[in-house]
Amino acid sequence: MKLTTSAQMRELDRQAIEDRGIPSIGLMERAAKAVAGAALELLPDRPGRCTAAVLCGAGNNGGDGIGAARHLFLKGVRVRAFLAGSYEKLTPDALEETGRLSECGVELEPFDPADPDQRRFVLGADVCVDALFGVGLSRPVAPDSAYAAAIGWMNESRGAVVAADIASGVEADTGRILGAAVRADRTVTFTLPKIGQAAGDGALHSGRVDVIDIGIPADLVRGLRCPAQTVERDFVRAALPPRRADGHKGTFGKVLVAGGAVGYTGAPYLSASAAVRGGAGLVYLGVPAAIWAVEAAKCTGAMPFPLEDRHGALSRKALEELRERVKACDVLALGPGLSREKEAAELARALLAEAQCPVVLDADGINALAGHMDVLDARRDRITVLTPHDGEFARIGGDLTGGDRVGAARDFAAAHGCVLVLKGHRTVTASPAGNVLVNTTGTSALAKGGSGDVLTGLIAALLAQGAPAVQAAAGAVWLHGRAGEVAEGRLTAYGAAPEDVVSALPEAFREILE
Repeated sequence: MKLTTSAQMRELDRQAIEDRGIPSIGLMERAAKAVAGAALELLPDRPGRCTAAVLCGAGNNGGDGIGAARHLFLKGVRVRAFLAGSYEKLTPDALEETGRLSECGVELEPFDPADPDQRRFVLGADVCVDALFGVGLSRPVAPDSAYAAAIGWMNESRGAVVAADIASGVEADTGRILGAAVRADRTVTFTLPKIGQAAGDGALHSGRVDVIDIGIPADLVRGLRCPAQTVERDFVRAALPPRRADGHKGTFGKVLVAGGAVGYTGAPYLSASAAVRGGAGLVYLGVPAAIWAVEAAKCTGAMPFPLEDRHGALSRKALEELRERVKACDVLALGPGLSREKEAAELARALLAEAQCPVVLDADGINALAGHMDVLDARRDRITVLTPHDGEFARIGGDLTGGDRVGAARDFAAAHGCVLVLKGHRTVTASPAGNVLVNTTGTSALAKGGSGDVLTGLIAALLAQGAPAVQAAAGAVWLHGRAGEVAEGRLTAYGAAPEDVVSALPEAFREILE
């Protein structure tokens, strides 16, 4: 699904109102009714026995909230609406909604952070409606402001919180928290979801996001080009390489996983196992001789072979054999369990520089690039997929200090000509062309050592079967997250381990295929 920026949404609104002649108050009324509908769904009892606190700003987002207050009142809910802003600054549509609310006998009250009666009502409300700020917020909420107090009260309230369009305090374009932000249970967003609701901390503050059509013409929405999108089932289904009925093991690609070290025997095994479960026809696993016996005992679907080692890690002397092995394979997965031994890092850089096939670089394979980004840059004409977590990303020059994960991933991928999979909650996949895909699956069951190794093997498997690089990466991320959810369902987030995620991959594939 498309993810929009605040500027794009403002332009859509302008086109609808100015170019197509759609009354802006009509758009606001439909938005208000949808917000009220969500609030009614979250009430713990019949509307007549419940209370709702609606906290509004003076802009059009506040108007959505004022309109929602009227709809809730008409359904029998005891409503109080508070204006955390100046009455004189109400927009024309918000002022119209205020008049309609007043005609029902409900007045828009000035919000007073020092009023104990207002505080008791908000904290005891059965549902709160957040309509303080819309998608245009771009500066931090001042900590001593009435807006900060209103946000704090909603977060303290015993009732559920419904945000109108976006949770107040979330930056729409990035997901950054601007000083303080509402933690919504549900967000009713209009026309299209925003980047900040799918990525970064904003995704955690948005709760369930419902996208509502408020009357923007469909052709305007279809014609909107959005470089950022979410990854959904249809995308993954289209990304899966076809399986020929008359295919054989050579048809579905050969993957070489290279890594491992003494103390890191699980990582290469998990990557190789995921490559097998991901459909690769042949999977080879090159590891230091010191751990080869361990890998050989574990692996059944993959084929481990020993390599020259030093201090329990891969040695420079292993380079010649790996060169020949790489030439016979379709994809190289490099780095799982590699270790930070000097010779292992040198080997990784040499393989990355020489390999003509697609390379999936993970873990210490990524760390080996620190201070040597020229090696990555030299591969612009070849497929390279990097899968760092935030710490690894920072070591190779990625900048997350601004809190914009989507922008940081996009900038890095474009600067270095690679596909970047920035792992974490709502993993981001960025292409060299500037497109970004935000994942929608996953669970805390994946927050365990070894989960990234599973993802590496899965990406390699899809690449080996012929999937384009961006589709292979983003599709694998979705499948990996879904397999984590399946494993959690069987074993809980506490008990599910990376090998359980590997075992759950077939079920994730089945859901897509069916």
